[in-house]
This record gives sequence, structure tokens and C-alpha cells, in this order.
Amino acid sequence: MARQFEPWQIAERSIIKKYRKQLWNPFIAAVKRYQLIAPGDKIAVCISGGKDSMLMAKLFQELLRHSEFPFEAVYLVMDPGYSPANRAKIESNAALLHIPVTIFETNIFEAADHAEQHPCYLCARMRRGYLYRKAQDLGCNKIALGHHLNDVIETTVMAMFYSSQLQGMMPKLKSRNFPGMELIRPLYCVLEEDIIRWARFNHLEFLQCACRFTENDASPSSHVQSKRREIKDLIRSLKAQNPDIEKSIFNALHDVCIETFPGLKDSAGEHSFLEYYNSGSREL
Repeated sequence: MARQFEPWQIAERSIIKKYRKQLWNPFIAAVKRYQLIAPGDKIAVCISGGKDSMLMAKLFQELLRHSEFPFEAVYLVMDPGYSPANRAKIESNAALLHIPVTIFETNIFEAADHAEQHPCYLCARMRRGYLYRKAQDLGCNKIALGHHLNDVIETTVMAMFYSSQLQGMMPKLKSRNFPGMELIRPLYCVLEEDIIRWARFNHLEFLQCACRFTENDASPSSHVQSKRREIKDLIRSLKAQNPDIEKSIFNALHDVCIETFPGLKDSAGEHSFLEYYNSGSREL
């Protein structure tokens, strides 16, 4: 008689078998290429309730079984003021997928709701701060967020189109306000469409967007989301002509020819190519 697998077991098997090339391999590639995990790390795997962070949690569970060096993971859920239905959805999905989540509550939605200006920026800053603080309290030295390859390239294109700057999204960052803490993005090389395929294959339904502000079409968050949708649609249309457009943009971020740009910014401020052009030096 054939063995009957539980939903969480089927989801795990699909990661390392059916979607190994699309999910497991690029996950491992990012961990190794960007040196995201080191021996002795204790990582807070931050779960928002969406498809990306839930998959990331399952990938970490799989990695813990096969890792060549010891590290720990805590599956951390921050409730910023979710509706009872959204909170229940996160908890039920975590139970379904056998993810032992640690949940803590904050009043971020309420605080951002009373902000007169830039509520989305305030919400994002507060979320990051609360996650760092809770992770640190739990003895972690890193937090892992579920940004994928499409987040990386869409953020870059959005910055160019709407902020007049070439700005990427780093695979890892050191925290300025929490010494010794780092942020890592293990899904950095994973395509969103492959995450969607995995979720559909396993008949999983996750939170789409639990942000309170997107309920109002005139909210700043809705404006940002509409711009991101524009970029998604643009890349999708370009992909019809060039199937490798996503990887081309992504690879371009790893091969930036600084000497061909008339200006750049770094921690010291703004620089012009004239700083080295007239001196004959090729370095800023």
C-alpha cells in the first residue's frame, strides 16, 4: 500500500524534488554566493504570512536538516495589528506546514494610521525595528526577510523611473541601530513565478496583503503598490519578447561599470566623474 503523506510533507518534498531547480537550488546559491549564513548563527526567519516568507521558512527547515555546519532558526511572526481573520490565516498555515512560529504583537498599524505624513515609511521603519529588537531578545544575530529576485529588480527599476536614481536591494545588510545584527535575503535568486507555482501545486492560500492602508485606494501605500504593478506589467510585457529579461536586469546589478556613469553616491556623499577625469586618474 502506497504511503500517504501529510500536506506539510508533500510541500517539503515538492521543494527538493519537483521544484528543486526553481526553488532549492537558487536558495542554496544565494546562501553560498552572498555568504548569508555562518556557523553558529541564530537566525530569526521573519514570516509576514505571505507566500514568500512561508516558503522561506520551509527552505530553512530543509537546510537545517542538511547543513554542513550548525546554526539555529527561530520562525518569527510579528502581528502589527492584523485583523482576526488574517491572524488566524497565518496561524492555520503555520500549523498546516508544521512551522513552529513565535508570535509577538505590536501596535504598528495604529501608530502609522495616526501619522500625518509618510505612514508607509513609518510603518516599514517600525516593522524593521521591532523585528530586530525581538530577534535580539531571542538571542539571534540575523533576521531573514522574504524578498525575492523580482522584488530586487522591480525596486531597481522603480527607483530609476520614479526616484531618478540607480539603487539596488542588497542581499544582506548590517544594522545601523542594532549593533551585531544583520539582515539577510535568502530568496534573492528565486523568481516570484516559481514561488507561485509551488503554492498552487500544494493548494496553499496565503495572505496577499494585510496592510490596512491598501484598503483605501487614495492612500500613499496604494499609490506605491500601483507603481509597483506598473513595473510588474512592464517587465511582463518585455518578457514576452525576451524570456530572460528578469535575469538580465538581475545580472546587470552584479556587473555595474562605474566608470561609465557621470555621477554616483556613496557614504561620503555625491561624486562627479570630473573628480578623476581632469586629473587623468580612473578612480574616484
